[in-house]
Amino acid sequence: MRFFVPSHSRPCASVTITVGTMSTSARSTADVIAADSTVTERLVEANERYAAAFTDPGMDARPVLGVAVVACMDARLDLHAALGLELGDCHTIRNAGGVVTDDVIRSLTISQRALGTRSVVLIHHTGCGLESLTEEFRHELEMEVGQRPAWAVEAFRDVDQDVRQSMQRVRTSPFLLHTGDVRGFVFDVTTGLLREIDPA
Repeated sequence: MRFFVPSHSRPCASVTITVGTMSTSARSTADVIAADSTVTERLVEANERYAAAFTDPGMDARPVLGVAVVACMDARLDLHAALGLELGDCHTIRNAGGVVTDDVIRSLTISQRALGTRSVVLIHHTGCGLESLTEEFRHELEMEVGQRPAWAVEAFRDVDQDVRQSMQRVRTSPFLLHTGDVRGFVFDVTTGLLREIDPA
């Protein structure tokens, strides 16, 4: 499990170590959560410390660089650090797989039409959990809870092809004003490098 430590230089910073074959935070869950505490309580306490030294940066809601980044929710991706971004530079939209779904189109539409972004960067990554799932996941949920999810799992086997599909969904959306600068990448979680995907 990864815990974020407030940092004055970055919106989020984290430290990880490897124990055996499992990557985990520098401290175990038991170390950072008291017996009568919860993870959420710990985060609230961290926020109180952060707020004590916080000063209003006076930023506008519009991203300085005019870019929206769509990425996977995977805890190993520290997007601001990996892309050299600072607070206020971009919009960040994250979901399982970094897949362009209807809700991502919703966020991108608002990002472009109301807040002035013009570029879209899509980032999938190696070792994604969606590569080990299938749409059977939805059927299993239906059997368990008695209701089929309205959403698709959007599982995939070929990460490059899924990036291409996501780029195509952005470029063909009738709701987006700016589709000329849409680029897709795969982030390697072992090297930290981005590999650009040819949309063809």
